Amino acid sequence: MPTHESLAHFLRDWKNLTPAQKAAFLASVAQFVADLHAGQGFRRGLRVKKVQGHPDIWELTWAPDSRATFSYGTPLQDGEPHIVWRRIGTHEIFHRP
Repeated sequence: MPTHESLAHFLRDWKNLTPAQKAAFLASVAQFVADLHAGQGFRRGLRVKKVQGHPDIWELTWAPDSRATFSYGTPLQDGEPHIVWRRIGTHEIFHRP
């Protein structure tokens, strides 16, 4: 299974989310992890794509105006991706992804 870590900005952003937003994100992460594990690419509904101007940062859409940014870190387990969660919230996070 993929491993992950969360940067300090992500954790601060997380504290500002409502319980419903947190639940929506976690539901999307379950799909995200399943897609990572399957190795067939991400389902279209997650809208995973690179952040413009930041070649090593990706975004995940988890609700209509809700995004999370992440990057790929050094794998901790052979053959498994390591996800570094960077920011979470609205489009405002793209000012400092």
